[in-house]
Amino acid sequence: MYYNNIGKERQGMASELSTPRTTLKRLPKRGSHEPAVVEAILDEALVCHVGFVVDGQPYVIPTIHGRSRDRLYIHGSAASRMLNTLTGGVPVCVTVTLLDGLVMARSAFHHSMNYRSVVVLGNARLVEDAAEKLEALRVIVEHVSPGRWSEVRPPSHLELKATTVLCLPIAEASAKVRTGPPIDDEEDYAWPCWAGVIPLRTLAQEPVADARLHPDAPPPPAGR
Repeated sequence: MYYNNIGKERQGMASELSTPRTTLKRLPKRGSHEPAVVEAILDEALVCHVGFVVDGQPYVIPTIHGRSRDRLYIHGSAASRMLNTLTGGVPVCVTVTLLDGLVMARSAFHHSMNYRSVVVLGNARLVEDAAEKLEALRVIVEHVSPGRWSEVRPPSHLELKATTVLCLPIAEASAKVRTGPPIDDEEDYAWPCWAGVIPLRTLAQEPVADARLHPDAPPPPAGR
């Protein structure tokens, strides 16, 4: 299976993340409320989408996230409308999706995708403690590029002041996963067209150095 990133520390994590709001109604057999499954998907995804409502208008904003145990961190400019809105206690929905393959069926109706997705619901809080804020930023950087935090200049006082960090408890969440081949109607299996799965993955390309790269700077490790 795909859940190969579940070794991170999980102190304080509930054994189940199911609530009436996260109970899956459509194809529940594909769902899971197990923390290990939810964590693995959150840890592999590089982008999340943050949904919230302001004055009756829904917004969905893509951003970077990072996880530490049972906490999900997001950050941005102190002037960000999204972050300022969520600081006020507005309910939030954070989602991630990993696309693993195109499922090509024999009928147009049964075409699908293999995927792993997570939905996290709750209310975010503003991270005000200086130590937690710095640690949250480290978690976000390390999520994107493991080992990077120790190589770069840490945030200055002014940069920290200009950055807002929010914490969303991973206490109410669900995962949904589709794997495997197409599922056609029995009478369509004789249809003479190709059927199966076209696997997809995100693959890092050869790094492109900045024009003003320090001459003593080593190249990034493979896969970062």
